[in-house]
Amino acid sequence: MKWPWLSSNIWRWLGTHFINMHSTHLFSDASHTSHTNIVFYLINPGSEKAHFLLPSFSDSQPRQLIDTNPRQEVRVCMSLLGDRKKYQRRARCILTFYNSRTMNAEEKFELITKGLQEVLNPQILKEVLEKNERPVKIYWGTAPTGKPHCGYFVPMIKLAHFLKAGCEVKVLIADLHAYLDNMKAPLEVVRHRAKYYEYVVKTILKSINVPIDKLKFVVGSDYQLKAEYTMDLFRLSNSVSQNDAKRAGADVVKQVANPLLSGLIYPLMQALDEQHLDVDVQFGGVDQRKIFVLAEENLPSMGYKKRAHLMNPMVPGLGQGGKMSASDPNSKIDVTEEPKVVRKKIMSAFCAPGNVEQNGLLSFLENIVQPIQELKSGQDGVFDFFVDRPEKYGGPIRYSSFEQLKADFAEEKLSPVDLKEGVAEKINELLAPIREAYASDAEFQACSTNGYAVQAPKDKKKPKKVKNKGTFYPGNQASAEEVSEKLQSTVL
Repeated sequence: MKWPWLSSNIWRWLGTHFINMHSTHLFSDASHTSHTNIVFYLINPGSEKAHFLLPSFSDSQPRQLIDTNPRQEVRVCMSLLGDRKKYQRRARCILTFYNSRTMNAEEKFELITKGLQEVLNPQILKEVLEKNERPVKIYWGTAPTGKPHCGYFVPMIKLAHFLKAGCEVKVLIADLHAYLDNMKAPLEVVRHRAKYYEYVVKTILKSINVPIDKLKFVVGSDYQLKAEYTMDLFRLSNSVSQNDAKRAGADVVKQVANPLLSGLIYPLMQALDEQHLDVDVQFGGVDQRKIFVLAEENLPSMGYKKRAHLMNPMVPGLGQGGKMSASDPNSKIDVTEEPKVVRKKIMSAFCAPGNVEQNGLLSFLENIVQPIQELKSGQDGVFDFFVDRPEKYGGPIRYSSFEQLKADFAEEKLSPVDLKEGVAEKINELLAPIREAYASDAEFQACSTNGYAVQAPKDKKKPKKVKNKGTFYPGNQASAEEVSEKLQSTVL
C-alpha cells in the first residue's frame, strides 16, 4: 500500500495541530527537491513528561502516543512513498524532540566537551552555563585552502553537540587566513573557495541530520578589513615577538625555508577573531593549541577578556604519520570524490596488521563513524560495522562495539584488507548524500570549478643532449679531407 502524497503545507498544518494540542513551539524547514526533507523541532519546556501524537495517515495506521523524559531526545522517522504526476517521490519526516531548555549546566557542559582531546579554561565555559543568562557563544573557523576532506566530519559532529546544548554558533570562513598561509589560496580564487567551503559545511551538517537554521556564517574579510580590526592588529603586533608568532603558527601555517611575513600575521589575526566575533569560546583542532595559548596570554593585556578553548582530536592521514590535510591530496579523501576513487585510496592506505596506535582507519571509525551513529540514533555507545568477509576467511562479521573491533584487529583476528573493505563502504555511505547534493546544484559545482581549476601538467621533458661519438663514427658528417687534416696535424 502506498502512502498518499503529503505536501509541505499539510505538514505545517499538522505542526500547528501539535501546537494547539500541546503548547509546543514549532520550527519547520521544508526543501522542495526530488527528495524532500521536512523536519520539525518541538520543544515542550517545563514538564516532567512530554506528550505528542503522531497523526493518523490512513485508516490502517493508528495514532501513536509517545511519552518521554524531556531530557532525552526522541526521533521518529517515517518513510512515505507517494505517486504524484507519474513521479515517485519520497518524503522523510523526522520529528525531533529537542529539550536543551531542560538540560542543566552540568549536562550541557558534558555534551559540549564530549569527545574533545583538550579544554583550556573550562571554568569560563562553566561560568556562562551556570549563570544561564544567555546562550554560550562559540565560533569555529576554517581557512578555505585545499578541498575539504572527510576529517571535516569531526568538527561538524561537535557543532551538532553545541547546537543541541543551546549554544549560539558561528562558522568563520577565514578567506584572508587562506591567503596569508603562504598564499595557499590566491586572491583571485579565494572568494570562490570560501563559497565552496560554505556549501560543504552546510551539506555535511544536513547529511547527518543537523539543523543549520541557527548557524551563522561569517566571511573573515567582511570585518577583518575594518579600521578597528586593523588598529587592534597593530596593537597586538607591538606586544608579540617574532619568535612567539612563529611558534604559535608552527602547527598550522605552512613551514618553508624562507618564511613570509604573512605567516606571522596569521596567528595574530586568529587571536583577535575571538574579540571581534564576540564569543566566549573558540573551537578548533588540537593543532591550533599554540594559537589559543597566544590569545590567552595577550588579549587580556589589550583590555579584552580571556576565552575558553575547545580542541578536537586530529584524524590521521592515509599515509604513515601526519594528519589528514586539505593541502595534501595524498593524505585525504575529498567529500565529493567518487566511490571508486575512495575505495582505491582506502585500499592503498597504510594499515599494518595488529597496529592500532598508528592506524588512520581505526581513528576514522572511532572519531567519525561511531559519533555520527550516536548522533542519528540519539543514544550513546551505538556502533554498527559490517565486514562482508569471504567464507574461506571466516565469513561475514558484524561488530556492535568499536572496542571489540579494535581488539580483534590488534590480535589479528581481523585483517587489514577486511578492515579496509568495511571502512571504504562506510565512507561511501557517508559521502553519498554530499555527492548527490553536489551533482544537483550547478552553483555548488561552479564554486568548485572556479576555486579549484585543474591546471594542465607542465612539460618536464628535457631537451635531448647531443653526444660526441668521435670522428670515425659512421654517422659523422665530417668530410674525408677534414679527417686527413686532423691526422696530419697530430703530433706523435
